[in-house]
Amino acid sequence: MAVFSHLRQSLLRSQRVTPAPGVVKTLASPYHHVQTKNNSTAFTKADDQKNDNKKGKWFTLPPFNLTVNGASLGKDIVGRRQSTIEGDASSTTALKWVMRCCPQLPRSLVQKLFRLRQVRRETSVGSNCDQDVQTPGSRVKRVSAKDSMKPGDTIYLPNTVHALPTEKTECLCSEEELKFLHDLELYKDSAIIVINKPPGMPVQGGIGIKRSLDELAGTYLKHDFSEPPRLVHRLDRDSSGILVLGRTQLSATVLHSVFREKTFIASNMDLKSEKRFLQRKYWALVVGTPRRPQGLISVPLGKVVMDDGRSERITVVENVSITPSQHAVTEYRVLDSSTHGLTWLELSPLTGRKHQLRVHCAEVLGTPIVGDYKYGWQAHKKWKQIYSSSKFEEKIEFSNKKLLPFGLDLESGSISDKQPNLHLHCKKMVLPDVSSALKRAHVSHSDYDFGDIKSLKFSAPLPPHMQRSWDILCA
Repeated sequence: MAVFSHLRQSLLRSQRVTPAPGVVKTLASPYHHVQTKNNSTAFTKADDQKNDNKKGKWFTLPPFNLTVNGASLGKDIVGRRQSTIEGDASSTTALKWVMRCCPQLPRSLVQKLFRLRQVRRETSVGSNCDQDVQTPGSRVKRVSAKDSMKPGDTIYLPNTVHALPTEKTECLCSEEELKFLHDLELYKDSAIIVINKPPGMPVQGGIGIKRSLDELAGTYLKHDFSEPPRLVHRLDRDSSGILVLGRTQLSATVLHSVFREKTFIASNMDLKSEKRFLQRKYWALVVGTPRRPQGLISVPLGKVVMDDGRSERITVVENVSITPSQHAVTEYRVLDSSTHGLTWLELSPLTGRKHQLRVHCAEVLGTPIVGDYKYGWQAHKKWKQIYSSSKFEEKIEFSNKKLLPFGLDLESGSISDKQPNLHLHCKKMVLPDVSSALKRAHVSHSDYDFGDIKSLKFSAPLPPHMQRSWDILCA
């Protein structure tokens, strides 16, 4: 509060501002690197202009220009064509532009600066707007967070933002943990990072979660980028496999749009006629065997609140006119079955609903996933240890004594244990090459056919507990 009080007192003394030439600084932006002048601002009081010149230091953002619209580009990639350039820039506000150029600043701080009227905008030459300052050759005025940006507009922030704390404090990792985290990377380019998420590691923070994957990636997987990678989709804490992060806000927006359009198309259109621009294939070990070796599950799912609001679960909705629901579609096929009553399935979710695969397996196919005690607790009440030998017991006992990175136990949990871990793994994924699409969109400011954008294919090895179960059943 003391920082904000000092900031407000020093800025509200002025009534009029005029940008004046100063030193040249390089400002790192998530979209481009631009050399801009860090203008000192002359607080034009007739009696003390020199002193005000020293007080009025301002931090200058790059001039606003038409940028690629990430949501529209995502629709272009999947075939629902729109313009990939923001024609009138009406969707970009002053707040959005500040957050794009300064991702390290807390959003709450930027919003407060706007509320305190401490943000200025210099409009482009020839723009019609009411001036805050009647100074020849300038178009500088206070700007609100929701005001739309126009090409050529320049935003000025108080220089004291450099002294303010960033939004997140860095979490410290040991050298072993750092190596473990970097070893998770399967692929990296200018737009995305693909990692093989281990089971037991939470993707996002929450109550009782000290370190999550998005926080760790935001701190230690930035590499040479000025902004942290962002989550594009989710995996449950106990599941594992391919997880995609956008390396910039723009690439993350494009991928969000691609995932969203996939769900929209699968819920509303003929699946057979659609090009599969995004594919995900999970491997799961289930209790029992489906009646058919392959098929399509298409049912609505809804949320049920339990235990007086303390917990919730997803279930198949029988009457969609009464209960809120979301349509969920999954393709499945049997990979292998065993004499122990367990079956390996390949699951391909065509929509992205919470706990979709777990509920489809348990409630629709009647074959809950091994280790899913939330939706398959009845099957696990009768669970019997399928395979046990001194060799496996010694290996697991030894691994439990080791201090694994981030407190993870990556050895135990197979079907040789009394309580197996969740056997659900994102094994394969096919994504459009977002990096290539962004390069095309930046070069061409007109509509472009993205139908020939190549696909990127990824595969993630099974986690140790699932690999051991596979070896036991398929040996």
